Amino acid sequence: MVLPFLKPPAIVILYLQAPRERYWGVVRALDATGVVLQGTDLDSFDDWVRQVASGEPNQEPSTVFFPLHRVERVFLDESAGDFVSFAERFKRSVGEDARYYLTPIPEP
Repeated sequence: MVLPFLKPPAIVILYLQAPRERYWGVVRALDATGVVLQGTDLDSFDDWVRQVASGEPNQEPSTVFFPLHRVERVFLDESAGDFVSFAERFKRSVGEDARYYLTPIPEP
C-alpha cells in the first residue's frame, strides 16, 4: 500500500543506505520494488539551484530508480518552523516552482 502523501508528484527527500546518500526530487513511481525519483543528490542541490537561477544550468535533474531495500527513510519536503523546504528555497532563488524543472519524462 502506498501512503497517499507519497504518491506522485510528491516532492520528497530520500535517505538511502549502502552507500549512504540523500536525494531530493519528485516521486515518479513508488511500489513494492522501489522508488523512481526525478531530482538531484542533496549535496548537489545548491549548485543546481544557482545554475538554474543564473539561466545556465549545466546539470539536469536525473530520473533514478532506487530499490526499496536501499531506502532507509522518506520525508515529504515541507517547511516546518524555522526550516524552509528545499522546494521553497528553490522558489525563492529561482522565482518559479521546482516542479516546472522536474518535468515528466515523455513516454516513447
